[in-house]
Amino acid sequence: MKGKAAFVVGAGVGYLLGTPAGREQLARVKGWAADVWADPRVQGYVRDAEEKASQVARTQGVALKDKAVAAARARFTDGTSTTWQRPADPADADPAARI
Repeated sequence: MKGKAAFVVGAGVGYLLGTPAGREQLARVKGWAADVWADPRVQGYVRDAEEKASQVARTQGVALKDKAVAAARARFTDGTSTTWQRPADPADADPAARI
């Protein structure tokens, strides 16, 4: 079924790009799409969607930051030490080993 759908889509694209009538039809569709996009009603919906997305991003961004901070604190504090210490290097124990 996917193969048939892909064939039909490919044939349609080939028609639109490969024939003069198809290119004319494509130009009409592009013009129609531009007209629809420029419609004030559509732009009102676009503004509403942008505002909603911005609001969700602000609220969820704060929640995400708080969860990330809590996860990092839980992961890196195991109760034994609150500071990081460099692992011991065997060469530091014997100064003669540096030579």
